[in-house]
Amino acid sequence: MPAHRRLIATHLLLCGSLCPQLAMSAPAETVGCHVTYGGASRLVEARPVASPYSVPVTEIGSYFLFRIVFQNEPAELAAIKVYVLAARDNGPTPIHQATHPYPPPAAKHSLYGFTGLNHVYESLRDGELQYWCGLAPAAGAEES
Repeated sequence: MPAHRRLIATHLLLCGSLCPQLAMSAPAETVGCHVTYGGASRLVEARPVASPYSVPVTEIGSYFLFRIVFQNEPAELAAIKVYVLAARDNGPTPIHQATHPYPPPAAKHSLYGFTGLNHVYESLRDGELQYWCGLAPAAGAEES
């Protein structure tokens, strides 16, 4: 076999064994939700998960619980789900749930990401939480 063909074959062999590992270690996208409650804003981020059952909630103030479930595979389950729960004395109570397709449709001039600006109200304590979410490459990943 000529030298240049051996070199190509070697590169193909190396890529065949290393490329899948490199692809698996590439940083994934993140969902970032901008949450405002009581005049304070914060960013809550989520990375893709294999199972929605292990995703914790984030406390927002003393009353709201915020949860993002980001599943990017398998394709039939791929979605971004946002939950807001009220932290009541008898346990967390769901008061808002939104499901968005993944990947989300491209929004060219959206000020409020793929979710739009959401207002969630809780009447028992007269609380209001606002949020919107966007999709971004993970830290260290290049934007395409």
